[in-house]
Amino acid sequence: MRTSEKTSQDGRAPARPGLSGPAARKLPVPPRERKPALAALAVLLILGGALATTLLVMRSGDRVSAVQITQQVGAGQLIPQSAMREVQIADTGVDYVPWRFKEQVATTYAAVTLLPGTLLTQRMTATTTDQVGPGRAKVGLSLKAGQMPTDLKWSDIVQVIYVPAAGRGSGSAQQKVLATAARVESASSGRSGGGLVTIVVDTSIAPVIAQYASSGEIALVTLPGVK
Repeated sequence: MRTSEKTSQDGRAPARPGLSGPAARKLPVPPRERKPALAALAVLLILGGALATTLLVMRSGDRVSAVQITQQVGAGQLIPQSAMREVQIADTGVDYVPWRFKEQVATTYAAVTLLPGTLLTQRMTATTTDQVGPGRAKVGLSLKAGQMPTDLKWSDIVQVIYVPAAGRGSGSAQQKVLATAARVESASSGRSGGGLVTIVVDTSIAPVIAQYASSGEIALVTLPGVK
């Protein structure tokens, strides 16, 4: 008998090589399953992101001329051309008022208070206003130095005060407020410190203000913080 065919001393046949140990206990690994649908989706997402980025870059290059407000315009006030300037902005689809319509804008009123830097849209303008209409009147004043603030400007809110002239007859006349909140429609300062001012007041008090203004007995006081 050959040595390789001898049985062990305990009578058991020798173990065959390669069948014992941890390698013999491992399960076979199935081949990895490919998912072409997920791969295609990933490719589509990448392409979509690249396309969106390209469109944004192209869109940023499309610029249009729009109207920007340069000074505060109170609600209900006429929007003057002096309060507008031309700016170049990206065409994002928002209904900003094109600069070529600036003259038409100058005939409209502010539907809301417009702050400096505002890009004007159609909804911010109105063709009519309740600031000047039934029950309201414009009064022109020619004031001297000391009768108006030196920095008085259009759209300010002022008090209209009756200031009796010095040496008036009985001496019983006293100062009084004729209008608690009148809006300045226009204002221009002269070299001497006075100027021409147009204010909007109730029609009931307009004749009295005009009368006192003709005799130089009107003064204007601004109300900071009131718009």
